Amino acid sequence: MDKKIEQTQKLTISTDVDELVGWLSSTGDRQTALFERAREVKLNRIGNVVHFRGLIEFSNLCRKNCFYCGIRKDNKQVSRYSLSEEEIVTAARYAFDNGFGSVVLQSGEITSQEFTDFIERVIKKIRQSTSPEIGITLSLGEQSEETYLRWREAGAQRYLLRIETSNPKLYKLLHPDDSLHRFETRLNCLYLLKKLNYQVGTGVMIGLPFQTLEDLANDLIFMYRFDIDMCGMGPYIEHAQTPLYNFNSELMSLQQRFDLSLKMIALLRLLMPDINIAATTALQAIDPIGREKAIRVGANIIMPNITPAKYREHYLLYENKPCIDENADDCLSCLEARIAMIDHRIGKNERGDSLHYQNRNKKNQVYGSYLSGQNQ
Repeated sequence: MDKKIEQTQKLTISTDVDELVGWLSSTGDRQTALFERAREVKLNRIGNVVHFRGLIEFSNLCRKNCFYCGIRKDNKQVSRYSLSEEEIVTAARYAFDNGFGSVVLQSGEITSQEFTDFIERVIKKIRQSTSPEIGITLSLGEQSEETYLRWREAGAQRYLLRIETSNPKLYKLLHPDDSLHRFETRLNCLYLLKKLNYQVGTGVMIGLPFQTLEDLANDLIFMYRFDIDMCGMGPYIEHAQTPLYNFNSELMSLQQRFDLSLKMIALLRLLMPDINIAATTALQAIDPIGREKAIRVGANIIMPNITPAKYREHYLLYENKPCIDENADDCLSCLEARIAMIDHRIGKNERGDSLHYQNRNKKNQVYGSYLSGQNQ
């Protein structure tokens, strides 16, 4: 056996902070070995399939004022919009007709009875208009347990709520110091989602001002210990109309943020071999083939933007967002070609549920059956 191949196969990762920092600092042959091992593990556990999640950014209204976000409430230069129920369902139907196994409904954070009712109706209409039913992921921020439950019962299976950073002190630097922006609230919402049996996803920004490699190592440990089912993380890209833009001098280069993002994906794949990991659009904002590179080192999910084209330029969380002027057909054709070029295939008409979630539920069912037998 080739010595390099043998060494790669022996490569293992632990949840030791110093060890993870060492890998995040890696370059050259050591970085290559990390990427190769992550690729091998993904192919062995997940296969060479890439699942599409049709992303519908249906509203840029938001009650939050996060310092890094381009659609924050106080950004008066944003043209606000909200899609109708019919527009959302039409976009979901497009995804279904084109072999997407799932859609993602994403918006700024809104909390009201009207919004809860609206999303519940939309979920039910999407389910009614697709057979077999398309997978539905929600990314709608912090909500009450009652709201999460209603959406789960309506038919949503997954929820993505990014923690952004697992360091409470850094979290405070990224948000206003008020009751709407509490680290503890975000954490509690993640626990509620798990309690309600969603496939739970979270993620972090990579390359933030004031962020250290130790912070990123602890982010990986947080996701591992929380036992997430899916992850969406990528490079922090600044937006000129945000308070955090004032700290640009503190930033590492875009290329460094990109490289760190790939290492974070590879390390998380090794720590959690059977979760779903997204190759986020922010990667493509830095490198034209950024998403493909992420797939090569461990990612297995891509979220093509199927929001009606006339709205896309108004949902800019960061600057230089790609694909805002492409129609959905062009975007789909481009992605299909790119996936084929890296020896992967698209999971047509497959929901692509998290294997980690499925395996955990099987274990819980077996354990529950065991307890029932013990109590008889």
